[in-house]
Amino acid sequence: MGANWIDRALASVAPGSARKRLLERQAFERLARAYDGAAVGRRTDGWRSSSSSADGEIASGATRLRDRMRDLTRNNPHAAKAVAVLVNNIVGAGIRPRAATGTDALDNRINELWEAWAARSDADGLADFHGLTTLAVREMIEGGDAFLRRRIRRTEDKLPVPLQLQLLEADHLDDTKIGALPDGGRIVRGIEYDAIGRRRAYWLFPDHPGDTSVPLSRSLTSARVPADGIAHLFERQRVQSRGVPWGAPAMRAMRDLDDWTNAELVRKKTEACLVGVVLGADEADQGVAPTVVDAEGKTIEQFEPGLIAYARGGKDIKFNQPASTAGVSEWLRAQLHIIAAGYRVPYELLTGDLSQVNYSSLRGGLVEFRRMVDALQWQLVIPGFCEPVWRWFTEAAWVAGLIPNPVVKVEWQPPRFDAVDPLKDAQADLLMLRSGTMTLAQAIARQGYDPASQLNEIADMNAALDRLKIVLDSDPRMMTKAGTAQPDPNDPAGDAADNEPPGKPKPKPGD
Repeated sequence: MGANWIDRALASVAPGSARKRLLERQAFERLARAYDGAAVGRRTDGWRSSSSSADGEIASGATRLRDRMRDLTRNNPHAAKAVAVLVNNIVGAGIRPRAATGTDALDNRINELWEAWAARSDADGLADFHGLTTLAVREMIEGGDAFLRRRIRRTEDKLPVPLQLQLLEADHLDDTKIGALPDGGRIVRGIEYDAIGRRRAYWLFPDHPGDTSVPLSRSLTSARVPADGIAHLFERQRVQSRGVPWGAPAMRAMRDLDDWTNAELVRKKTEACLVGVVLGADEADQGVAPTVVDAEGKTIEQFEPGLIAYARGGKDIKFNQPASTAGVSEWLRAQLHIIAAGYRVPYELLTGDLSQVNYSSLRGGLVEFRRMVDALQWQLVIPGFCEPVWRWFTEAAWVAGLIPNPVVKVEWQPPRFDAVDPLKDAQADLLMLRSGTMTLAQAIARQGYDPASQLNEIADMNAALDRLKIVLDSDPRMMTKAGTAQPDPNDPAGDAADNEPPGKPKPKPGD
């Protein structure tokens, strides 16, 4: 684009500034032409965008987003199902730790201590560690944040390890705490940072601010809690300090679908209730809206099934003909696809509608979903929730003199994914085992079991079978894949017998 009258006027008094202005405007126009999303025109006049930081954008609507998301989860079946699908797949039966010190005896002792402590880890006494994990992930999905507070207990509390966990909702964080600190640090929406940007403390309310059962003065007074005693679980989509509800992209679509569903239901209900209207001659001819009454002459204010309405002086009956609603199913399916995409769950899992899928398409959709779940487990839940809890557990156990070292290596085992076709998955695992591309421990771990415990159980079972002289078809030590007995390694004719068809007697020595 050439120079306009402003450029020419500026050039007459300041040629250098005019040239610079023209070059910058041309560069911007080239950028706009290179990216359609940056174009300015009639089609983009209503496109709202900003250059705010992630924390700035979250601060402007975090509370409203959280409240609306919770309302949808309480009252909208699709929102409730989406949250349940995410929680069930991310946590499932629980993400389980295994000590990995390299010493079997010590590992077994630590694992037994963990199992005993995990059953009593909830400060409220209502859940175990896996239940707390489930609730924390649910709160993160619904509210954007979940806070887990370490509670050190006394020896006289008689816990396996003097430690418990308290789960707090996002509302417990004091958003009003904002400002600079004398030592160069700062507080941003209740989170305190030091001079170099490390989290130093959280300002938390002792009670939920919305809890009407506690004194108001106590609820509105926040206290400083050191950051090493808090596990903050949230998803980072930008460089941000707080999270947002996961269903935020689908909230408007879900609300609109609710409104449309209710309106359509009322219309259908009204049409189904009204059988016909008895009209007067004048009203029928002139199209005048009659005063509608029932058979007893009472004005109709509520429609009921089988209703026949009467106009005053009615002589002619006109039967109701409900309007058709062709294409509603396709439109509803399209809206649910949008909602499923906003929640990041497959449409089939959100709705339970499997009418348009086969094995291959369903498995293809589940593979991508499970890849996302796997990333969330290892990049979010385990480092943000499970690892801090394990560190607190080992430190408390060491202080109590129960283990020799406060730092204990750990391996985490997320829940296994159920197979769409168990036979095909089992055959695939067998091929990988036989080809050496997967170890037996890895195969057992994929099933959601502890390899060491599983192998010990197999060894104990085999010993019991040998003692009782029981032979099972599933025992590869005794039976072949074909279901025949394994040859005796001390029998010289054993190798030859392997090549004989089933049922043929083994040759006798000297034959």
